[in-house]
Amino acid sequence: MCASGKKFYLDLPLKVVLTEEGASHFISHKKKLLRFRLADNQEEYGISMDHFSPMSLQNMILVDYISKLEISMSEFVSHRQEIMDLSKVIVYSILYKQFDREIFAALIQCDCVRHHNRTNPGKLIDERTQIPEKQLKNHLALKDNIIQSARQAILEPIWQTIMANTDYSPEEKNIYLLMTEKFLNRLSLMNWYIITKFYKADGFTQILSVIRQALSRYMDKSKVAEYISVMVMELALNSENTNMRKAARQLYQGIDNYETLIYDPEIRQKIIQELIRKHEVVFLSWKIGGGSTSIGKQGSLNITLYNKDDEFQEVKENIENKMAADLNKKSLIDFYRQMPEGQEGTDLGLYYLSYLDDACKKVNVKFESLVNQFTASDLTVISLKFNF
Repeated sequence: MCASGKKFYLDLPLKVVLTEEGASHFISHKKKLLRFRLADNQEEYGISMDHFSPMSLQNMILVDYISKLEISMSEFVSHRQEIMDLSKVIVYSILYKQFDREIFAALIQCDCVRHHNRTNPGKLIDERTQIPEKQLKNHLALKDNIIQSARQAILEPIWQTIMANTDYSPEEKNIYLLMTEKFLNRLSLMNWYIITKFYKADGFTQILSVIRQALSRYMDKSKVAEYISVMVMELALNSENTNMRKAARQLYQGIDNYETLIYDPEIRQKIIQELIRKHEVVFLSWKIGGGSTSIGKQGSLNITLYNKDDEFQEVKENIENKMAADLNKKSLIDFYRQMPEGQEGTDLGLYYLSYLDDACKKVNVKFESLVNQFTASDLTVISLKFNF
């Protein structure tokens, strides 16, 4: 995963809300759970982390231990890359889980598996099949040669297609080659059990075909992770700057142009310290769609940004107007290049919603954005909802 390759650890004040399975796991390992109040005013149980490995976080998501993550800070600029990496880790994790579920659903419908079920009614392989993890590991430990051969058979035609694509740069080719391996590496033991059981059996070509087709689709879907991470960061920076302008007006009354203040390094630091002192923060949360029992919501992700904002209606109308803008005639690169100097900010974030929407439609990811407000707490709420 490219997100975790940039930095082995992330330094962010992360609150992790656990699922029932996650809570049970930590309690059984004598880990005391914390009780904290989130931005939506809900009290939850979980753990907090300030210095953590993206891979360990991803592993927790993959085994359905996490239902929600939240960070709250007064200043985001100095943590830009880490926040984007965190967002990508979360999106990739959901894609890996969805890929695995889709592969299993497709494999049990393959002719060779269905034939096996008809002729072995006492050893059915279907959605109700339960084989203990330890038993699967022991079984697959003896099948390593078959696993490696099957991996090669799955990947070689896809790799050849990637390398032959003249539209990809060398860097893009390397990313896609790596991504195909990442998805296969995260296939469940049960899926590898099926693959190895029917390796070279009559009809195994159908198994190869369904896995390759799914890999191609999810390689395309993985592109959305980058769009989402940039969108999240733009919205966070927009909210941060809103708070800074308010603080600047209070600290430096009588000055006409507050924009120059928030971009002056020394003054900006003073404003940040004032925001920290007054506990003025922006909240970012990622709510991960339910586990194996949450039918229809397994691939959902709800990213929410909370910020106090007196101009709520104006923010709402701005986002709705920009979402409706016709940007089909401009590429994203052209849009960045054509922006006048000094206007990188609100418009960039708002217009980027249109590009994110377009990217999601191309790969069949459902996306909607909403703006609302909790009147009791005067919070502006921007919600990005995805279903992968």
